[in-house]
Amino acid sequence: MQTKQRVSKILTYQIVGYGLIIVLSWLNELVDLPHIIGAKQYILDWHESLFETIIVILVAIPAVLLSRRLLARLYYLEGFLRVCAWCKKINLNGDWVSLEEFFERKLETNTSHGICEACNERMKAEMNQRSAAA
Repeated sequence: MQTKQRVSKILTYQIVGYGLIIVLSWLNELVDLPHIIGAKQYILDWHESLFETIIVILVAIPAVLLSRRLLARLYYLEGFLRVCAWCKKINLNGDWVSLEEFFERKLETNTSHGICEACNERMKAEMNQRSAAA
């Protein structure tokens, strides 16, 4: 949920930026900024602003689509948990913590311990082996 909000916020800023470029293009044509400064006589040419708008849109569409794809990929990759291959601790903001501590800090969930069926069978077999050897 939070990742989608971050991607959406970045893309919104990007789209607003392209929109501002289009607005400035039309504002320049309607108000004739060089004429206000003291240049030659003003002639309205809406074809120029329309052409500039089309160019900005043609640049904006692939840029926004590519940004969306790259941001989605980036946040997808950031979503992976880094787990130590030896001790099985989890990297939480640069701090290596146990699985139980990770659940407590990140998910605000308490943990309890038990034994799965496969481990229970293995432990029974080891205990039977030890008692048979003794």
